[in-house]
Amino acid sequence: MYETILVATDGSSPANRAVDAAVDIASTFDADLHVVSVVDTSRYGDSMLSGTEDVIDELRGRAEEILEDVETRADVDVTTEIRRGRPHEEIVGYADSTDADLLVVGNRGLGASGQIGSTAERVVRYVDRPVLTV
Repeated sequence: MYETILVATDGSSPANRAVDAAVDIASTFDADLHVVSVVDTSRYGDSMLSGTEDVIDELRGRAEEILEDVETRADVDVTTEIRRGRPHEEIVGYADSTDADLLVVGNRGLGASGQIGSTAERVVRYVDRPVLTV
């Protein structure tokens, strides 16, 4: 049913639940699992960050730690990717480039509240493939 699954993570608790669900689904269907983490430069403004590569390096380092954690937790082969930009745009773009059959995202991210997070909402709105929010 699923050959390629993409899960997006920012290291938050909902994203970790999404990773666990994606690993389970990939294991069940013997699917390829892709994990993407996006360095959210839109939060700070790309123009503001252009002169501060230290900030970008720190954010990228955090993303690398998150992806390494996923690789050690997963009992399936994982392909990881770090992207830079607006999270929903990068997640949708990566889903398109890998032709993912299913996207798995946390229902809230680092700015957790009682409602669905803006990134999850935008992914659901702009992607043309099934999305599981966890």
